[in-house]
Amino acid sequence: MRDKITKEFQFEVYQRRFKQPLYTSHGVWQVRTGIIVTLIDQAGVVSQGEIAPLPWFGSETQAQALEFCQQLGSAITQEDIDFIPDSLPCCQFALESAWLNLGNSYAVGQTQDLDFCYLLPLGKRTLTSWQDLKQTQTVKTCKWKIGVLPIAQEIEILLQLDRILPAEIKLRLDANGGLNLSSARQLFSVTDTLSRIEFIEQPLAPEHLGEMFQLSQAYDTAIALDESVASFRQLQSVHHQGWQGLYVIKAAIMGFPSKLMHFCQIHSLDVVFSSVFETEVARNVVLKMAQELGHDRAVGFGVQLFW
Repeated sequence: MRDKITKEFQFEVYQRRFKQPLYTSHGVWQVRTGIIVTLIDQAGVVSQGEIAPLPWFGSETQAQALEFCQQLGSAITQEDIDFIPDSLPCCQFALESAWLNLGNSYAVGQTQDLDFCYLLPLGKRTLTSWQDLKQTQTVKTCKWKIGVLPIAQEIEILLQLDRILPAEIKLRLDANGGLNLSSARQLFSVTDTLSRIEFIEQPLAPEHLGEMFQLSQAYDTAIALDESVASFRQLQSVHHQGWQGLYVIKAAIMGFPSKLMHFCQIHSLDVVFSSVFETEVARNVVLKMAQELGHDRAVGFGVQLFW
């Protein structure tokens, strides 16, 4: 039987400007906006959750999330959370994680055992920026955004990067769906010769899933799906279609964390949890989820160059 106890509900909008703009095939991103929700139980215990929309990945917009929070009023029950529609996945994530945290289901534990993948800047700046990270972090894995410059230029930079990175550093390439089949084949023919490449993330747009199946069979370089599994329903659908590769999970935009964790566990998915440039509120929840799944892969939360 569902808990009918009412919790006090509050929310606050935030805006955080990046240290430097984030350039992807989706465009230029300069300011992260979101909403911090707060639940307070009858004993005065406070728990927070975070709504961190990413509408170009299919989540609700900031305006839609704000409208939802405004209509909730000053109190909420678990039943109210259960009935948040799937069209508001960030609201689902924020309010369920805050509710569960009151019962310590998602209380933040020790995450020192997690390795982080560190995001590098676009283009040739990546050739020097990794050294800045190396001075302050223990770097084992880096990610470089591609699919923005002409593929020949990006391959040239990639080969330079491969030569200068220490041998122990793995590299992930993230195209955000920005390649076509021809440029993807050019890239894969190169990455198959580079031992440090862990995987290429979302080489083609989500509507080209069949072609990504073909690429996964034609080349040795692993593929991780991201935009193709941006929602919980998409994750279920792609798994049902037989995808055997990796899944990049942006948990903060994928709805109820309890449903996502259950699905990943029962299907033993090869998952990489990834940031949506959320604050520490949502970040702590997602890191706890990653720790519970217990995978060895580095989590995609090394965004220090941008925050």
